[in-house]
Amino acid sequence: MKKLTLILFFISLNILSFGQDKPKVVATATMIWDMAKAVGGDLIEVESIVPIGGDPHLHEPTPRDAKLVASAQLILKNGLTFEGWLDELIENSGTEAKTILVTKDVNPIKSLTYENSADPHAWMDVRNGMVYAKNIKDALVELAPANKKEFEDNYQSYIKELEALDEYIIEQLNKIPKEKRILITSHDAFQYYGRRYGIQLEAILGTSTDAEAQTSDIRRLNQVIRDSKVPAVFIESTINPKLLKQLAKDNDIVIGGELYADSIGDEDSPAPSYIEMLRHNTDTIVKGLLYEKTDDSIEKENEESTNYWLFGLLAVLFIGGFLIVVRRLNN
Repeated sequence: MKKLTLILFFISLNILSFGQDKPKVVATATMIWDMAKAVGGDLIEVESIVPIGGDPHLHEPTPRDAKLVASAQLILKNGLTFEGWLDELIENSGTEAKTILVTKDVNPIKSLTYENSADPHAWMDVRNGMVYAKNIKDALVELAPANKKEFEDNYQSYIKELEALDEYIIEQLNKIPKEKRILITSHDAFQYYGRRYGIQLEAILGTSTDAEAQTSDIRRLNQVIRDSKVPAVFIESTINPKLLKQLAKDNDIVIGGELYADSIGDEDSPAPSYIEMLRHNTDTIVKGLLYEKTDDSIEKENEESTNYWLFGLLAVLFIGGFLIVVRRLNN
């Protein structure tokens, strides 16, 4: 019996040590984190600095972030001016991790306003997503060469999924008449998507959300809507939709749906992975830009969403009032 106990004890130690031997990889954003999971599989431990639903443009590093980076063996960053806070975080953490630029070999869209600046949202073109995946795979092979075959196999499987996604997006967007292919969003995160898939992009804000909308931007979008007769505008999951909702109301058009750009969604959302994010975005854009006033399905969805928020607020107020009454009675 004692011998069996000792055997089980040593097996447990081996299992624990195996888990601890997994390379620790840290990604700056959730799209990169998800790609690393797809390529690394169970052979790595990977976390994201910016959490799901967070805005990497506006992220302010925390002590938790410094601890996370300090424990990393590999850091995967997007670059292209996306993570302006990262260099200082790395320096303050004292990490010895190697930092890899996952946008290496991507053809960036350069800013027309700021010299030596580029649009960071390269992942919105699935072909660039394939470049990301290759750079991640190469970095993982260098980090853990013993697992090269598994990383290569995972990578090849993932590339096939991305190729299918790219074809799906092209096929779906071809359903929209060319004159209706105008996408109006909160910030300029879809230029790579538009360049690849043939859609004109218009936005209230520029490529970063760290800015304020100008009156000229609103006037420009009002003019675009009037000239093109676009039926819908689209809000984003990480940005306050107030301005776009007002824009839609002023022009008597609808909110076509919620898009994901700077973060994937959580497990309960329609976009819990990079692939599902772009598929959801595409389906939402197609449905919104094909909307006609005789079809009230989108408006019903918007009304239901508003009702959910209203019911939630009423529930909070009711519970809060109930607790106040109970406390006074107890006193």
